[in-house]
Amino acid sequence: MTPAEGPTEDRWLDDEAGPIVRPYVMTRGRTEPTRGKFDLISLVVATRPTAALEVGLGPEHLTILRLCEEFLSVAEIAARMDLPAGTIRVLLGDLLDRDFIEVSEPHPETDMDDDCFYQAVIDGLRSL
Repeated sequence: MTPAEGPTEDRWLDDEAGPIVRPYVMTRGRTEPTRGKFDLISLVVATRPTAALEVGLGPEHLTILRLCEEFLSVAEIAARMDLPAGTIRVLLGDLLDRDFIEVSEPHPETDMDDDCFYQAVIDGLRSL
């Protein structure tokens, strides 16, 4: 090791993958999407093709668009890209802002503000 390389623990390199890019670099330090909620089970689909040199889109954005040619959940996107869901949410917010994707948010099966729902849960627990 040469002195310019420094100690091994200070290097951000992986012998197999090359330089490591931290997720906050991909999101420019942002931790929340500018728009959209993006539950893990929200379904995402690309709405239009994009050029490889689209201004303002990074390689991760382009990968998401390629993956989402058919509906894909946020959790599946994160798993396929091997990135944290929070990072994916920020990137999806960027794409939503520019109308590159459509998002189908999950709808709750029941109205959580309905007192009948809670009464049914209590009655069910009492019957146990």
